[in-house]
Amino acid sequence: MKATSLEQFYQRLAAAVGTEPHTLLPPDGERATGHFNLFDIADQFRDYPQLPMPYDRRAYYKISLIRGRSRAEYANKVIELEQNALLFATPKVPYHWLPQDPAQAGRFCVFTSEFLLPANSGVVLDELPLFQASGYPVFQVSEAEWEELDAIFQKMARELASPYPYKYDLLRAYVLELIHAGQKLQPLPTRQPAPTAAARIASLFTELLERQFPLTTPHQQLQLRSAKDFADRLAVHVNHLNKALKQHTGRTTTELIAARYAEEAKRLLLQPTWTITQISDSLGFAEVADFSHFFKRHTALSPAAFRQ
Repeated sequence: MKATSLEQFYQRLAAAVGTEPHTLLPPDGERATGHFNLFDIADQFRDYPQLPMPYDRRAYYKISLIRGRSRAEYANKVIELEQNALLFATPKVPYHWLPQDPAQAGRFCVFTSEFLLPANSGVVLDELPLFQASGYPVFQVSEAEWEELDAIFQKMARELASPYPYKYDLLRAYVLELIHAGQKLQPLPTRQPAPTAAARIASLFTELLERQFPLTTPHQQLQLRSAKDFADRLAVHVNHLNKALKQHTGRTTTELIAARYAEEAKRLLLQPTWTITQISDSLGFAEVADFSHFFKRHTALSPAAFRQ
């Protein structure tokens, strides 16, 4: 089952509310590490109960605080939600959300795994019990719990609209607060299943990749750049590494490396003390032109345009 991309999500949402997809994007979102956005259910989905929502996986994470009778359908389980609910969606698990009455309210946020990179958040999402493929992370919440959770979403909404230059750091903290709230609602498993070989390799690869970041001075230079560099360090064949990562993450080794490099480049470009040449050198590019080409391919902006 192919996952619904962020682009498809925005296209469907825009069609539902009768607008263009670009009008739904977050303000100055191109300056964020990864992608984050927030929506009000009552505003965005007035006609949503009559619109079909496909049963599928998403290529992003989603946290929803829902008020109103609805139903969450998974492959082998249906969860009836009578009033207030907190729902977590992970790229691992396909599901279908069906409102059961038109009086739906609440908010939801969407974000990519890059938005909560371990270097930025201190957590690895897929290692949390809340985001295990075997779980059903939907929780009924009391009125008091609803008020506490809604207060977090309200802070998100205010921050997203603010001009504060470090607002995405605050938004990460709020997302983590919601995740920990869900973790408290979910009983911890008594015994974790043994990880598969692919999962172990993916975990080791992620650790090696993240260990290189963040870059703190222009004197640092990344040592592991290619898929072969990582495969050699892990003592596996590059094809085996690629197969394991594709199986576990849905992305190739090269795609994962490039995405992480692009996110670090964006972070450094927001640091006025770093020149574009220094960033290019630290990321291991032979020429600034090579770095500019790489950055534009991944962000549609030149480094200088992104910095402005």
